[in-house]
Amino acid sequence: MTSSSGEAPRLALAAHDARKGEIVEWVGLQKTRLSRVRVFSTGTTSGRTKEAFPDLNITCLKSGPLGGDQQIGAMICEEKLDALIFFVDPLSPMPHDVEVKALTRLATVYNLPTACSRSTAHLIVNGLLGEAASACA
Repeated sequence: MTSSSGEAPRLALAAHDARKGEIVEWVGLQKTRLSRVRVFSTGTTSGRTKEAFPDLNITCLKSGPLGGDQQIGAMICEEKLDALIFFVDPLSPMPHDVEVKALTRLATVYNLPTACSRSTAHLIVNGLLGEAASACA
């Protein structure tokens, strides 16, 4: 599948601190599929993911609280993303919670597939690449 621009699908990745390890692990499980996707990722999430999987096409954005969330928001508004994967930590207070809420609002306004957990991220990647959904890894 290609994005609306005719290029490889474009996916944004972000994760709260408590879920960064989980998103890196998930990327490892999805590495083959994600090798066919342009990935944009915020701050430490991109750094840890690039370190673990240097062969993946990952564009680093700013840290979420330092503008990375707004960079993703702008990409959503400009229809430059095909999906958003944001592993949110619902149990810890976040000082930049307003930005996270703004991202989910923009994703809803622009009808962008969004996942906040491993299982929904798995379904989105399978759907984005036109594959039948299989059991979560």
